Amino acid sequence: MQGKVIKVSGPLIVAENMADCKMNDVVRVSDKKLIGEVIELRGDKASIQVYEETSGLGPGEAVESTGEPLSVELAPGLIEGIFDGIQRPLTALVQKYGDRISRGISVTNLDHEKKWQFVATAKIGEEVSAGDVLGYVQETAAVKHYITVPYGVSGRIVSLVGGSYNIEETIAVISGEGGEKKVSMLRKWPVRRGRPYKEKLSPSMPMVTGQRVIDTLFPVAKGGVAAVPGPFGSGKTVVQHQLAKWADAEIIVYIGCGERGNEMTDVLNEFPELKDPKTGEPLMKRTVLIANTSDMPVAAREASIYTGITIAEYFRDMGYNVAIMADSTSRWAEALREMSGRLEEMPGDEGYPAYLSSRLAEFYERAGIVKVLGKEDKTGSITAIGAVSPPGGDLSEPVSQATLRIVKVFWGLSASLAYKRHFPAIDWMVSYSLYADRLKEWFDENVAPDYFTLRAFIMRILQEEAELDEIVRLVGIDALSSKDRLTMETAKIVREDFLHQNAFHEIDTYASLKKQHLMLKLIYEFYRLGNEAVAAYADLDDILSCSSKEQIGRAKYIPENELDRFDGILKTLSAELKALKEGGAENV
Repeated sequence: MQGKVIKVSGPLIVAENMADCKMNDVVRVSDKKLIGEVIELRGDKASIQVYEETSGLGPGEAVESTGEPLSVELAPGLIEGIFDGIQRPLTALVQKYGDRISRGISVTNLDHEKKWQFVATAKIGEEVSAGDVLGYVQETAAVKHYITVPYGVSGRIVSLVGGSYNIEETIAVISGEGGEKKVSMLRKWPVRRGRPYKEKLSPSMPMVTGQRVIDTLFPVAKGGVAAVPGPFGSGKTVVQHQLAKWADAEIIVYIGCGERGNEMTDVLNEFPELKDPKTGEPLMKRTVLIANTSDMPVAAREASIYTGITIAEYFRDMGYNVAIMADSTSRWAEALREMSGRLEEMPGDEGYPAYLSSRLAEFYERAGIVKVLGKEDKTGSITAIGAVSPPGGDLSEPVSQATLRIVKVFWGLSASLAYKRHFPAIDWMVSYSLYADRLKEWFDENVAPDYFTLRAFIMRILQEEAELDEIVRLVGIDALSSKDRLTMETAKIVREDFLHQNAFHEIDTYASLKKQHLMLKLIYEFYRLGNEAVAAYADLDDILSCSSKEQIGRAKYIPENELDRFDGILKTLSAELKALKEGGAENV
């Protein structure tokens, strides 16, 4: 049965004679075969959001349902892929149609012709069920792509042969209750439905990012969720690029959702050139990019988030730790608002739909650390990091508030820090991490027993500086005691030498947890020994002008393979401040 268009309102069309359709079915509209998705049903009328430009469409055009929900193709060929919001491969489209995406084009999401070398690891006669590994394809130097038994299939392996296959060819035959099932490497999965797993676990390990303000003050757990809200120009995208480059996740899924085209171009240019510190290969060898820029159809922007998280779940089910960056969920929410307005739904705050919070929660809830399906006792995780772009930096707007109710880590970016050229511009006075206490045990065992003691010291110093700053503004710094001035100077070292990090400096762009701990120790010892010297009546100016203070400032530029140099700085610092302490005592 064929439907017929009766109304066109931008990317939203209404068609009649669609009684046989189901919610979220994919349809083809007009003789141009535009891709759309059913988002509302009223009697035999269906509201359809079209993922392509609708100019030129009018009433009377034919609408044909495919009978399937919007799905992604999951198989070898995902890694290094650059897709749009509904998983059309942009590189293949450029080769076939040129620089602009034509309407109604038909192209497979993944390359169905390319041959992959499949290595079988399961045995013929073995009993298997969903999630069990049949074999693998070495997709890139950095990623081993495991081929597992599809969801809903179980039984005994009748046939399994390694060799060169495309993703549609049969690699195995499994005999079960419903007879024999042929299995290929290709899987399809509806993007709006989460993939199944055995059990969801509580996050207990940090995702190490190499960014000092994050790892030390506001850590995120593997399988956790974080938000990066901030006004225009405060560095949200650079923070997400840094996390994509350096976070200890095995797979990166980066979604440019409604972002400017030049920012996505930066990602596309940078990632192939950047060397992965773990493998020495380009970072693209373990990355999937979804580019849905602000000039692309707004409806596809709404789908891009779900496309990304479904691909992330697929790699999670292989036992990988996946990090997904969504930049930005505000643009996604704007797409929801536009579609909701065209559906004539009752608006909520600032015109956003009433279901904004539940849709955001649906996305973030698909993150987590889980026991995956299959015989092996494997875990996989998805860590979701969403950028939020509140208009004018106003965090009281609905998208920011709805996000903050869901996430457990808040990295609030500050315009004033950005204007001072302090990057990452994460404001330590408003940011928080609810994972910190849970991760303390891991840090104590794997980094140093005093790591969280030093973290608490840093937090206290920054808090004291904020309080003393008020006094300095009123009466000037000379009104402060030597002890308070030392606190102010220590806080300045924390801000300028520890929290400030240059993303474009070869060494400073990444700091291991061991290096972060050594830097914290230096700052703590300067404060402790400085206080002892002040108590012994040493001159504060002498303490602040000692050579080891300057060495603390330069410590962040010490390479990871020369960390033993910290011992020398600590010895110099100790000797200098002890000498000043003894000199002060003699003067008394």
